[in-house]
Amino acid sequence: MAIGGGIIGGGGHHSAVAARVAAAAHVLFLTTAVLMLVWLLHFRGGINIQSDDPEQIFNVHPFVMCWGFILLIGEENLGSRVVCKEGLKNKKKNAAILAYTTIPMDHRTQKMVHMLVHLVALILAIFGVYAAFKFHDAAVAPDLVSLHSWLGILAVALFGLQWLFGFFAFWLPGTHERTRAAAAPAHVAAGLAIFMLAVCAAETGLVQKSAAAASAGEAKLINVTGIFILLYAVAVAVAVALRKAFFY
Repeated sequence: MAIGGGIIGGGGHHSAVAARVAAAAHVLFLTTAVLMLVWLLHFRGGINIQSDDPEQIFNVHPFVMCWGFILLIGEENLGSRVVCKEGLKNKKKNAAILAYTTIPMDHRTQKMVHMLVHLVALILAIFGVYAAFKFHDAAVAPDLVSLHSWLGILAVALFGLQWLFGFFAFWLPGTHERTRAAAAPAHVAAGLAIFMLAVCAAETGLVQKSAAAASAGEAKLINVTGIFILLYAVAVAVAVALRKAFFY
């Protein structure tokens, strides 16, 4: 078991591998972000929610959902770690709870940063959904007819519920420490599952755009972007799993 930087048993190996995987995820993050910008700016004419061109309005959707939802959530997960609290009287391990950043700060501030980052991601996701509906209105296209739209709405809705659960369970005073400790693993697992659902939504959306691409070059770029999003998601999931194995 590890508390802070202390390591007992084989946790050091897990920690070192997790750090390498996280570093690879950061590289994948930057690559995905650049590819997304190249696609939207070079092939699709720019990003403008106020444009008279429906396509530029639509471009806000993948930009916000990729940068502000998937990548932001993934990076925040990469920055999280797990620590253990001692029992109040018997000094035995009480349970594992989530500490939300590796930046040195007190635990309540860490929780506040975590909640604020996820709130920003939620707001951006809602704005991205709004951009998609505005595009459909401008292009006179039906809403919510694709698998992509269903998965996306579900991911955003579940993410909102996850945020509310975290707010009431971990932020508001009055919740018993044992209750928070018991809820933390489920909260972490649900967060990772919602993150992967958002990735699935992104992949289905990219498949649609690749099929309708104006050129073979654009289609290939979209496919490569989708591959990097998938690799990034896998790297985040592996890093989180390794850190869990390290601290548990």
